[in-house]
Amino acid sequence: MITATDLELRAGSRVLLADASLRVQAGDRIGLVGRNGAGKTTTLRVLAGEGEPYAGDLRRTGELGYLPQDPREGDLGVTAKDRVLSARGLDELLREMEKSQSAMAEHVDESVRDKAVARYGRLEERFAALGGYAAESEAARICSNLGLADRVLAQELRTLSGGQRRRVELARILFAASEAGAGGGSGTILLLDEPTNHLDADSINWLRGFLRGHNGGLIVISHDVDLLADVVNKVWFLDATRGEVDLYNMGWKKYLEARAADEKRRRRERANAEKKAGALMAQADKMRAKATKAVAAQNMIKRAEKLVSGLDEVRQADKVAKIRFPDPAPCGKTPLTAEDLSKSYGSLEIFTGVDLAIDKGSRVVILGLNGAGKTTLLRLLGGMEVSDSGGVVPGHGLRLGYYAQEHETLDHNASVWSNVRRAAPDTPDQQLRSLLGMFLFTGEQLDQPAGTLSGGEKTRLALAGLVSSAANVLLLDEPTNNLDPASREQVLDALRRYEGAVVLVTHDPGAVEALEPERVILLPDGTEDHWSADYLELVQLA
Repeated sequence: MITATDLELRAGSRVLLADASLRVQAGDRIGLVGRNGAGKTTTLRVLAGEGEPYAGDLRRTGELGYLPQDPREGDLGVTAKDRVLSARGLDELLREMEKSQSAMAEHVDESVRDKAVARYGRLEERFAALGGYAAESEAARICSNLGLADRVLAQELRTLSGGQRRRVELARILFAASEAGAGGGSGTILLLDEPTNHLDADSINWLRGFLRGHNGGLIVISHDVDLLADVVNKVWFLDATRGEVDLYNMGWKKYLEARAADEKRRRRERANAEKKAGALMAQADKMRAKATKAVAAQNMIKRAEKLVSGLDEVRQADKVAKIRFPDPAPCGKTPLTAEDLSKSYGSLEIFTGVDLAIDKGSRVVILGLNGAGKTTLLRLLGGMEVSDSGGVVPGHGLRLGYYAQEHETLDHNASVWSNVRRAAPDTPDQQLRSLLGMFLFTGEQLDQPAGTLSGGEKTRLALAGLVSSAANVLLLDEPTNNLDPASREQVLDALRRYEGAVVLVTHDPGAVEALEPERVILLPDGTEDHWSADYLELVQLA
């Protein structure tokens, strides 16, 4: 259980939440919603014990499973399988059991062998107490449902893509939560920040079913409205303009109806009260001129003020970042060419023999199953990694802009201002301030470290860096992740309007439709084809 009393959260001097009383217990499946920057990620971090509140009392009992937007994977030298099994301490036990088995086979001395046998027995007893081989099978099932194949589980974390590592962390948390059997009967409270990022359609459908059957508590931040509609039975709405949280003890669809009705009521009551207050003020103005009626006029004014002051505030419309990709710098006919690219991690071949020519203003989508190398190919094109063979050839006037799905183009220790200044060193200060204002970064938030921003805010900051450039080739890796619907529409509109070349990796069919691609590259084979609508249904699956 999690209980918070008089909770206050701040980002710098900005109040995100004040005097909030929150409670999460078994059976609660809560959707934590609000616009980008409202404080959803900060709230979840604090509830998980990863951050401290500015004020208030916070208490936790029982097990927690927390998936942040940028998971910390621990030792990148361990295999994906061991990382998942470590949720219950099974990874170490299995390794020790393997050592004991080797000792039992190797030692000739009977007394030494007997000790190894006894030690193996103790280890196996502990292993059985933790679920044993059935638990190992359960971990494999969860991984499979999240799109992690056996070959991926055998790889070290450092060889996996960002999306694969995130799915490993999600599998680890769900494996821990399912300790008392399928459906999560352990009573673990799950705190999940955008859990569907990097998942294909089949994995998302499976995750919905898992979360619906989870018997412990759940708080989920997601822009996947289908997930919210299918899973949550309560909604917490963070109102950034008021620094308050509205608690709705109902499912998603009823919440939308209740919120719309509440807003309609607020507007109606305010309109009626303002009309009455206006009439009272007009009458008071007429009476004020006569000394004998001055007191009555003052009473009318006070009554008018009281009518308006007693009303609930009408929620202000959320501000939306105004996104427009840069006017591309002049370039030659083919600003970017890749020849015979291949990439392997150890003995694992990701792809080989990929040829690609990006012509001026062309639009290309890269498709492939998770782990097929889509992000790796973008990183090779962007110069973030080096290929094993072949190479990338810049054409005349090439100016690259790279948006990374894990925000690794940002310096998380540097401020918002420093990140954009680094992206556009020659741009005048006032022009940069105006640009950041368009992306909803103003005042003291310019001095805020990028690492403390929410996922949606990091996306906006990375996009601001792109906009400040004069890139004529954009490499975009999941540019709509973490964005609220209004901000997502801004990105899609910017894609439609951009006149330069785009190479896009995405699970978002709307982003592909906005791009109107001409070509598709299918990985891992590197096959190139003309785009057709038949490929659109593969986007979510890939």
